[in-house]
Amino acid sequence: MIDALLASDILGGSPIAVTVYTATALFFGYLLFRPRTRYWPLIAAATVIVGGLVGLLVLWLAVSVFDSFGGPVLTATWWWVAGCFSGIALVAANLVGTRRGTGRIRWWHWVVAPLSIIVFVMAATLGINDAYGLNRTVANLFHISTAKPIALPTVAQAAGAASAPTLELMQPWRPPASMPKTGSIGTVDIPNTNSKFPARAAQLYLPPAALVPDAPRLPLVIMMMGQPGDPNADVIGAILNDLAASNHGLAPIALVVDQLGNPAVDPLCLDTTMGNVETYLMKDVVPWARATLNIQLTRNTVTVAGYSNGGTCAAYFGAKHPDVFGNIIAISPTEYAGAERSKQVLSDVFKGNQAAYDAVKPTNIMATKAPYTDTVAIYTVGQTDSRYQPGVKHLTDEATKAGISAKLHLVPHGDHGISALNGGLNYAFQELYPRLGLSG
Repeated sequence: MIDALLASDILGGSPIAVTVYTATALFFGYLLFRPRTRYWPLIAAATVIVGGLVGLLVLWLAVSVFDSFGGPVLTATWWWVAGCFSGIALVAANLVGTRRGTGRIRWWHWVVAPLSIIVFVMAATLGINDAYGLNRTVANLFHISTAKPIALPTVAQAAGAASAPTLELMQPWRPPASMPKTGSIGTVDIPNTNSKFPARAAQLYLPPAALVPDAPRLPLVIMMMGQPGDPNADVIGAILNDLAASNHGLAPIALVVDQLGNPAVDPLCLDTTMGNVETYLMKDVVPWARATLNIQLTRNTVTVAGYSNGGTCAAYFGAKHPDVFGNIIAISPTEYAGAERSKQVLSDVFKGNQAAYDAVKPTNIMATKAPYTDTVAIYTVGQTDSRYQPGVKHLTDEATKAGISAKLHLVPHGDHGISALNGGLNYAFQELYPRLGLSG
């Protein structure tokens, strides 16, 4: 029962979403038309407007003053928050109006009022979540992982596999009839021996070609998601499944790791008092992947990828560690960690040391390490995401100056949600598949 609830879809026209939206309309209509006092239409209209304005003010403070969400929010968020506050204000006006009109509030009013507030909050939550499209299930929404541990195939020991510069898999590879049509996703525990960083369990995507006996060594993608977010491999797994279907089951092995620890905190992908994220990725995750996964071990078949907060991390790690990562996929990143609250980060994390802060910005790192040799970087951002576009374009320009083969892709009609993530990953892997030896 609980597992079924956690796995329930909450996007779009799902039964849960339709039920909540219908209940919202019914409660709002009841509250709007129930009182019969002479001046109620004016009172109701004023209540709805004032409530909506209060909601917008609260959200503005959360986004622009306290930076509660690590950056701007989608337009739909503003509408849903305003609507939620309007509904709550209407509940309050109903209770006050009832007391003034009848002298007392009857028991059913105390039932309708809290139920209405709960329904309005649920509707706003589902509506905002639907706009971003990143949390498909109840479990995703509450950061609950329902993935099961995945069995790891035996690591291939083929002679020369580790030293071959590029393994052209499409030529000799012919999948056995027993190969599954889709890959598998599950959790893996990566020891944090060196970093002690409290990362949540990573998720691993194994493509169809990795699930057969004597499987070939495959390229590796290490990916990080946004904030707030979870190490969830569902999106990248679905995209790689589609590509594998057209390429004899071949796709990279994708390891989605946690660079946050706590979804409410952004440790900036650095080693700071908030956690040793860089040590975790470079000295815990990378060695674990090399020792445990059936992957190619050359840098030009290893990709660091990320979306939003994770995209900022990918841009940083790819710029700083070209000896490990030959490919970078940065989807909707900020130009550098903490860019949207740089004064606070400078003060709180770097104790006012501007030079130290500048030293970890990818554009400065690339300028210092230039020229790069045989590194490919793909930066993508939603076509309508005007807040992030300037930083992404600057990253692309500076990468090109540093000798990186960099490409900028504006996702058609993309915003900062699932459209940007899907569009960015699709474009990036179409570009990288030949380089990774997975297509002709």
